[in-house]
Amino acid sequence: MKWVWIGLAALAGVIAAVILIGASLPKTHVASRAFRFKKSPDAIWHVITGPPDWRPDIRGFEELPKRDGRRTWKEIDSHNQAITYEMVEERPPVRLVTRIADPKLPFGGTWTHEITADGDGCVLKITEDGEIYNPFFRFMSRFVLGYYGSIDAYFKALQGKLGEQGEAWARK
Repeated sequence: MKWVWIGLAALAGVIAAVILIGASLPKTHVASRAFRFKKSPDAIWHVITGPPDWRPDIRGFEELPKRDGRRTWKEIDSHNQAITYEMVEERPPVRLVTRIADPKLPFGGTWTHEITADGDGCVLKITEDGEIYNPFFRFMSRFVLGYYGSIDAYFKALQGKLGEQGEAWARK
């Protein structure tokens, strides 16, 4: 019985340390990646502003009524978690800014997509200005999942949709 109490105390200590470390981390972060595509800016724009049926991590997608004149939608991920987004800025085919529009989530922020023509193709740069409110999730994001995981998965899916290969570059 003594070992059970020791084990429970150790587990409580680890959980407390994770939460304390998470609380000491900044709530905001910036992560940025870029990738060169052989497609035109218009072709990239068409894919990233359309339904996300090309992303394997998205099970469902639903357009929602506009909020303050802005387009909104809901994506349902592979864990059945629904996240509502809103279009903050849209300048076809060069700049798209989306924001998580659900204040009840333990995270939030924006993604800025910048598309620059480059020879016979273009460069897509995505910058995540993220906020993580919960100290446990802040710890997990910083030390386990990493700030670039979502952007990397997005680029990988986009490469698959467009039939392109290669690695993202310009990590910030």
